Amino acid sequence: MSRPHGGRLINRIVTGRRREHLLQESKELPKIEVSESIAADIANICHGVYSPLEGFLVQEDYLHVLYDMRLSNDIPWTIPIILDVDPESISGLREGDDIALTYRGLALAIMRIEEIYGWDKKEFCRCVFKTESPEHPGVRKTYMRKELLIGGPIDMLNELPEPFEKYRLWPKETRILFEAKGWRTIAGFQTRNVPHLGHEYVQKAALTFVDGLFINPLVGWKKPGDYRDEVIIRAYEVLIRNYFPKNSIVFSVLRMEMRYAGPREAIFHAIVRKNFGCTHFIVGRDHAGVGNFYKPYEAWEIFSEFPDLGITPLFIRESFYCKKCGGMVNEKICPHSEEFRVRISGTKLREIISRRERPPEYMMRPEVAEVILEFDNPFID
Repeated sequence: MSRPHGGRLINRIVTGRRREHLLQESKELPKIEVSESIAADIANICHGVYSPLEGFLVQEDYLHVLYDMRLSNDIPWTIPIILDVDPESISGLREGDDIALTYRGLALAIMRIEEIYGWDKKEFCRCVFKTESPEHPGVRKTYMRKELLIGGPIDMLNELPEPFEKYRLWPKETRILFEAKGWRTIAGFQTRNVPHLGHEYVQKAALTFVDGLFINPLVGWKKPGDYRDEVIIRAYEVLIRNYFPKNSIVFSVLRMEMRYAGPREAIFHAIVRKNFGCTHFIVGRDHAGVGNFYKPYEAWEIFSEFPDLGITPLFIRESFYCKKCGGMVNEKICPHSEEFRVRISGTKLREIISRRERPPEYMMRPEVAEVILEFDNPFID
């Protein structure tokens, strides 16, 4: 099992008398209401998913991550975890003050403001997304964010309500579970999609040389046209139940927004799974990509810049159905020409499902297709 990123698993959950004291104190503090995505970041910081972060980035760390893809202490980190605020909402507040961070009126955390600073959204987008185009969903979302950033440590008072609580495990829990199973090597699999046979091929290829597989789909903000959270969960439940050996999989959801930041997000996703205890991480050909904003294998190439990442990337070639081989294969093991190859396109699958049709069995397991088609609209509007 891997060590947490930075050497220790962060725990910023307040309990006991200190929690009672801070809850009382939070009633008198200035309050900032946060979005669902920021609320999820708060929970992920405090439960160690984002170790070694203990709060939202101060400016020095923010700039290091933006330009060097590392924190100021040189630990690899590629996506700035930031808290954006309106100037009016922090009027009268100064560095050193405490504030309560609330979500739908619930006091989630207390934050000590270490720094208040401005940011250049276009520069952020150029660095993180490699584009300023509002056609990119991450860029479009960034342009809508607020004008100032505040950085500093946070302490969590109340858990974020979780609609998929029965499917969620925190890093402290997965590490105990992996150890109980006797797993020394664990491959993490990130997804925002329902599983097709190409995904299953990659997952089973990884399982051939690790002890266990950690399937960890994102639930939270995604772009319109992506699958709804409940559809992804139901689809994976039926796949795991019917097509994987028992005790070979741990399934858990991760409440975290998609950034669609391509190669940078591939590194970030690997770090997060390292904190859950994974020793290996499956990297997609166009991992966390969108449209044509990134080159096909850019998410693989970036890992060469991080020899100190502490988790082993698995670059498993894109699979396809070969009519002559009679099964799922990839270019390394299939000798046949393109005329025999049927490639599984996520876009094509969505089109088939949108027409309320069942995808062919060489693309998707019938049980998975059946579950998806039970939903009137399996896609985000």
